[in-house]
Amino acid sequence: MLVFIGLGLHGEGISLQGLQAAGEADTIYAELYTSLVPEFNLKEFERKIGKSIHVVNRKTVEEQPDEILKAAKTDKVAFLVPGDPMVATTHIDLRLRAAKAGIETKVVHAASIASAAAGLAGLQSYKFGRVTTIPFPDNLSQTPYEALVENRARRLHTLFLLDIRAEEGRAMTANEAIGIMLELEKKLQKNVFTQDTLVVVVARAGSDNAQVKADKVERLQRFDFGPQPHVLIVPGKLHFVEVEALKVFAGAPEEAVG
Repeated sequence: MLVFIGLGLHGEGISLQGLQAAGEADTIYAELYTSLVPEFNLKEFERKIGKSIHVVNRKTVEEQPDEILKAAKTDKVAFLVPGDPMVATTHIDLRLRAAKAGIETKVVHAASIASAAAGLAGLQSYKFGRVTTIPFPDNLSQTPYEALVENRARRLHTLFLLDIRAEEGRAMTANEAIGIMLELEKKLQKNVFTQDTLVVVVARAGSDNAQVKADKVERLQRFDFGPQPHVLIVPGKLHFVEVEALKVFAGAPEEAVG
């Protein structure tokens, strides 16, 4: 059996069910490259469950998962992932591989940034459109800008995940992401991400020091949001309750949400 277990959004984000499932596993793998999990201490977690954890990289999970699948054919294998297990496509792919190999799978859910960011900002989760990732400039893509154009046309909110390169110890900041989107605006000129655009930055969602700030781009791009992970939200059509929530929960100025 292969059990996918979500670590949630911070070091203590795993559920009691997930903790129990990890403790019952014969072998435990973990990938820590799809997202950051602030305050997660691998050695401390190993002591808590009394077992060692094999940390695997992107190549192992996405190209060469034979070791994981072979173990899961005869033993109970736990696979720890940041956030909620089935949000990342790579985890769905691994689960499909297991199913095709006749391996039983199970998912133990945890908090996801997809719902947490919306909730922290006070935005209605069902009003979000296509979610997209802003990659680093050396892998520049127009996709996030195009997703924003599409969502804005439908009056929907847009959640931007920010690029992470765990192997290099790099995680994009909200300030970098804003700069990239401004460059794309300059190039594509659809008037969806300008200095006057209302943006919400959510930093370290799920942690005790989580921060949410909403304002126009011209002011946000100079703000220090502290350690990563960060995400951006560009709101679409706001309900009056969402307007009030952005003022109260994210410190949005009246003129920015009016």
